[in-house]
Amino acid sequence: MNRLHATKDFWLAALRADGPALWDAVAETGPEPAIPGCPDWTVADLAHHVTEVLHWVRNTVTRGVTSLPEFAPALPATDWPETLDVLRRELTGTIETLEALDPDFPAWNWAPQPKRAGFWDRRMAHEVSVHRWDAESAAGRATPIETKLATDGVSEILDTWLPAGKRQGPTDLHGVVHLVGTDAGQEWFVRLRGAGIALLDTGTILDSDDHHARAKATGSVSDLQLALMGRKRADQLALSGDPRLFQALRTG
Repeated sequence: MNRLHATKDFWLAALRADGPALWDAVAETGPEPAIPGCPDWTVADLAHHVTEVLHWVRNTVTRGVTSLPEFAPALPATDWPETLDVLRRELTGTIETLEALDPDFPAWNWAPQPKRAGFWDRRMAHEVSVHRWDAESAAGRATPIETKLATDGVSEILDTWLPAGKRQGPTDLHGVVHLVGTDAGQEWFVRLRGAGIALLDTGTILDSDDHHARAKATGSVSDLQLALMGRKRADQLALSGDPRLFQALRTG
């Protein structure tokens, strides 16, 4: 795995770009259209989901403790103009909240990682970028996730989502999956051991080592991230080997 050193400033810059773009696409389509990558959702469902997530994170990350927060009640449904207004306020407020916090500030998260606020800088950047793509898909004008952000998005799936047990694909397969992001010059090797998973660091593997790759998925890093998140079909990538191994990495 080639390591990408992203920073708080990078993730917040992504939020500042993708947040308004998400809002514009939601406002353009109106509440009724379906989300192509989430067939059970309408645009109104998407807007409400993003608003709830942002509201929850804003209230959780500022507590200064690493214990699991109490369950938060769902936000009430609102009419469409108010839904758009609340979504805009939560997008702006989340950026302001995260910007004010040191990345090392104690904050709970659901992953097997240090319980620090910096986790949510990264998580919210990817949450909003993927849902921006969802909203633009409903508007018929989806643009790829920015290359560096999508590269980190693939890494987040492999180093955070999957180790946290958030796999949606089969968990009884064994083998190695090789992911290649053609536009970013990035590659990842992931070893599956049934329910277990290991992300291999290619920087420490010698040329003579045998990766035993049994599946390979090649495409842009945006397409890789969106496929792993269940937004694109696996056959929209260049696949070789056993496609079930790639499907075992799905987390959305």
